[in-house]
Amino acid sequence: MANDYRKHYLFASDFDKTLTFNDTGYVLSELLGIPVAEFERKAKGMTKLNLVQQGAELSYLLLHDPVFHSQVRREHLFEAGKHIRLKQNIKQVYEILDRKIDGFHFDFYVLSAAPVEVIQSALEGIVPQDHIFGTEFKYKPSGEIESLVRATAGYGKVARLEQLVEELDVPADHVVYVGDGSSDIHVMLQVNRRDGFTIAVSESKLVAQIAKRTMLSDNALAALVPILEDIAGWQRPQIRQLFESYGFLIQEWDRVQTDWLTLRPSVVEAEKGSATEAVQRSGSVRQP
Repeated sequence: MANDYRKHYLFASDFDKTLTFNDTGYVLSELLGIPVAEFERKAKGMTKLNLVQQGAELSYLLLHDPVFHSQVRREHLFEAGKHIRLKQNIKQVYEILDRKIDGFHFDFYVLSAAPVEVIQSALEGIVPQDHIFGTEFKYKPSGEIESLVRATAGYGKVARLEQLVEELDVPADHVVYVGDGSSDIHVMLQVNRRDGFTIAVSESKLVAQIAKRTMLSDNALAALVPILEDIAGWQRPQIRQLFESYGFLIQEWDRVQTDWLTLRPSVVEAEKGSATEAVQRSGSVRQP
């Protein structure tokens, strides 16, 4: 018999490259006939200059870049969402987190720097619109972007998460955040600082070194494994049984710990090497 008492958690996920395989900026560029290389060049340039908060590059282009600002209308953002390639079984993740983990209930929310219209369109029928928070714009009657209302990037993502924690009355240590890249660093650090649980879904050193667990898979269900193991206390046979009930067999389950190591000569060793080279050169000159 299932336990009626359920511990309440907040499950917050990034969107681009966390629930999807492609980036919103690339999809929107292709849709409008803007060279993807041009978007990539501009986005990388802003990142290099630290011009905007990590993840807000597309929003900046939509507001200020002559090409993007002149071509993009609100309907294009909804259309781009339909072209986003989602990871499999996001709907099943939502369902499992809601009521399938005995003794636990997780409220599933999406927090992303991508335009909210793109996310809502991509996740239509999967995640309720009021559980989706993305960058919001104000539009002219023509659909042209007029101004920025709120950006969910960098510290903006932290602020939105803290707002949800307060509204849902969830303890800070009952927050789970899933992300993949540099735009998730601030929020992951905040969640960790308050004893929450963080999951990276990429091998990016920027987040893998911060997240408490890293899970790599093409299937969204895989992100549940750290939650089931570390929070719900499930064992592997129980997790396998759950996945099998949804028609999936875990073919490979490899757990490895990756250490990134860079070595350089110490100052002392470098000085010794220089001194040795100098003596050798000096000796060669003095030989008759």
